[in-house]
Amino acid sequence: MEKPVLIRNPNGGDRRKSGKARDIARRRGYDVRDSTARGETLTLAESAARDGASVIAACGGDGTLNEVVRGVDAAGALDDVRLGAIPTGTGNDFADNLGIRGLTHAFDVVESGEERRLDLGMADDRPFVNSCVGGLTAEASAHTTPERKRRLGVIAYVLSTLHEAREFDGLRLDIRAGPRDDPIWSGEAEMLLIGNARRFPGERERRANVEDGLLNVVIIERAPSLDYLSAGAAEVLLRRGSTYLTRLKVPRLHLKHDGDPVQFSLDGEMVQRAEMDVRCRPNAMRFAVGERYVPNRSGR
Repeated sequence: MEKPVLIRNPNGGDRRKSGKARDIARRRGYDVRDSTARGETLTLAESAARDGASVIAACGGDGTLNEVVRGVDAAGALDDVRLGAIPTGTGNDFADNLGIRGLTHAFDVVESGEERRLDLGMADDRPFVNSCVGGLTAEASAHTTPERKRRLGVIAYVLSTLHEAREFDGLRLDIRAGPRDDPIWSGEAEMLLIGNARRFPGERERRANVEDGLLNVVIIERAPSLDYLSAGAAEVLLRRGSTYLTRLKVPRLHLKHDGDPVQFSLDGEMVQRAEMDVRCRPNAMRFAVGERYVPNRSGR
C-alpha cells in the first residue's frame, strides 16, 4: 500500500475540524477511512496495518489515537508503521507534546517531520499512549466543560467527579515498583495519575519526556480538611511541595485496590480493575514529530 492512511472518527471531538482534516487528507492523496461505530477505529487501523500501510495518521483526540495505536499493535506492526497525530479532539495533549501547531502543520509533520521512537504505556495487556488515571468515572467526563479540560487537564475530571459525587470513597491502594515489587506507597488516595506522554499540573516542565522509558506517577492523597468544591482546590492539591502529593518516576509499578474493582481511564477508555500491572514499553512507537518537539536528552 503506497497511500498514507487517515483513520478518522467523524463523530468525536471537534466535528468542524475533523471535516476540515478529511478534506485536507483527500487533497493530499490519503486513503481516508471513517469509523461508523464505537471501537471501529481500532479495527480500521489494524486492517490498514495488515494491508501494508507504511504511514497511518489518527484524526481525533487521545481516545482515537489510543485505538489507532492499539490497532497497529494488534497487527504486530508498530515497528513497520510511521504514526501521525492529526489533532481534532478537545485537549489534544499528545499532539501538543509532539510540537504540532494545527491541522495543516500536522499533515506536514506526518509527511516530512522528523521521526522519533516513543514510549508506550501498558496497563496489563492494554496500551495507553498518554495517561492512565485511576478513580475517574465515566460520568465525570460527560460533565466536564471543554474550557476546564483545557485549563486543568485530567484534574478537571477529578473535580467534576467530586462535584457529582460529594461522598467520594477514595482509593485504598498498595503500590509497588521495581523488579522485586518493592513497596513504595500505601494508603487512601483521591486519585492515581500515571502519565506516559502527559505532564500533570504543578510540574515544572511543560512537556513530558516520552523517550526516557519511565512512567510519570502522581498520587493525590485524601485531604479531609480541603473543600474540594471551593475555588482554587486544584491549585492547593497540585502545587509543588504540597503535602497531599507523592510524585514518582518508575519504569513499572504494580497496584492493588483494597476492595471492589475501580475504574481506570486509559486515554479516556474505561476499564475496571482491583489489581493492575502498569509498565512502560520503551521506544515502541515510530512517531512523526514537529520542529518544536523536545526529544530525550540521551538522543535516542
